[in-house]
Amino acid sequence: MVDKQYLSDIEAILSHRYDNGPDLWTTPDKRLQKGAPFSTLESVGMLLELGMEPTDPILKESAQLIFSTWREDGHFKLSPQGAIYPCHTVNAAELLCRMGYANDARLQKTFEHLLDIQHSDGGWRCKKFSFGRGPETEFSNPLPTLKALNAFRFTDYLNREPALDNAVDFLLEHWTIKKPIGPCHYGIGTLFMQVEYPFRNYNLFYYVYVLSFYNRAKQDKRFLEALTALESKMVDGHIVVERVVPKLAKLSFCKKGQPSELATKCYREIIDNISRSN
Repeated sequence: MVDKQYLSDIEAILSHRYDNGPDLWTTPDKRLQKGAPFSTLESVGMLLELGMEPTDPILKESAQLIFSTWREDGHFKLSPQGAIYPCHTVNAAELLCRMGYANDARLQKTFEHLLDIQHSDGGWRCKKFSFGRGPETEFSNPLPTLKALNAFRFTDYLNREPALDNAVDFLLEHWTIKKPIGPCHYGIGTLFMQVEYPFRNYNLFYYVYVLSFYNRAKQDKRFLEALTALESKMVDGHIVVERVVPKLAKLSFCKKGQPSELATKCYREIIDNISRSN
């Protein structure tokens, strides 16, 4: 249920639903990631974060739109042209899981597909070399890997599938490596350490949040260091947003430099996850 204080945020997000032409934030040719942060995928994600129920008509229509890009082998094609990358499939699957579709037969096929294409280092790797090739590009991409784990946490694979432990290990190792890795050069530096909300990019808050669901991480020194770093930034028990994309600056739930109750709710979820017995 949406709290009254966030109704204006809901209205603001809905006001962009025709920005790309058709309804539901998409383009005529169904580019579901076009127009960030008011793309189809990101807008739906924010509405969920604000408390809108997946059964709301607009979210049900959005789910149908996203599923319309699903293919028989399990991947999602979020743009009609161009290459198909694992991150596209991961982005769609993660959102649909948040919408309550984790047990849908199509997503079950997607999870099998993702496990089939898992890279040798445990993560997921998109073969798009925007920064050229080098030793660092032989690694997986940390953000798609983090998002994949966020999708898998809604499934029976959680804390049962060794392949997911390998993905957790990959991300924990990045905490040690720090340097940019993967074809898209995700690093752990100044920007990573800034608390970003809502979850969009590879950053400390999102990293700790997702890993907190995995027993493999909970007692690991690297995870606990990341958690300590996050907690050191809190003010009076609240998460303070340090970075937000400018186009979201006017939304009340993620004001830069201010405590966010919804972000703090995610922090409490982290603590609840850690407190559960392994």
